[in-house]
Amino acid sequence: MAQGRGRLSSFELLPPEADAIVAWAASELSDREKTQTAIYAEFVAKCEALMKEHRGELEFKIPAFASFNRFSIRQARLSRRLDQTRDIVAVLAEKHDAKASDDLTVIAGEMIKSLVLHMLGDAADGAKPSDVMNLAIAFKTAQQAQNLSSDRRAKEDAKLAKRVDEAVTAVAKVKGMTAETAEAIKAQILGVQG
Repeated sequence: MAQGRGRLSSFELLPPEADAIVAWAASELSDREKTQTAIYAEFVAKCEALMKEHRGELEFKIPAFASFNRFSIRQARLSRRLDQTRDIVAVLAEKHDAKASDDLTVIAGEMIKSLVLHMLGDAADGAKPSDVMNLAIAFKTAQQAQNLSSDRRAKEDAKLAKRVDEAVTAVAKVKGMTAETAEAIKAQILGVQG
């Protein structure tokens, strides 16, 4: 006998209009600068302001402090996992050169993106807005890491190209090579098709 998801939490019952407030609360909780009680008070105030802004057209039950506490614990667990992952990647990056680190970033990014798409496919009908938001953040972060890695690789390639250019130009002058020969050597070293 298949079991259902069970009862929806008060956070899952919030309307989509409150997603930005939930994201704000998650961000505040992960920053660890304010107490959970202070964040909850602001959360309630923001929810009340949202309902007031819609002048009775949007009514919802604001999650109780106990629900907010459970939400906070889930966010803390997720934050700890992310911190641990960052620590692991930092150690691996220290032990590998820039190219190996870039390759690791690309592989990890592709794995995260694959996992996000897989999870969305499996839970498309029952995905909670907060889960989709967290997956979107993971996807975006992975893409940014890949872009950063690509940018770093491009900078390193540009530095290498400049050093090769300077070295070949210096040797060409000393050895009396033609400009065409020097360019052909540069192209061979850098793998550029001329």
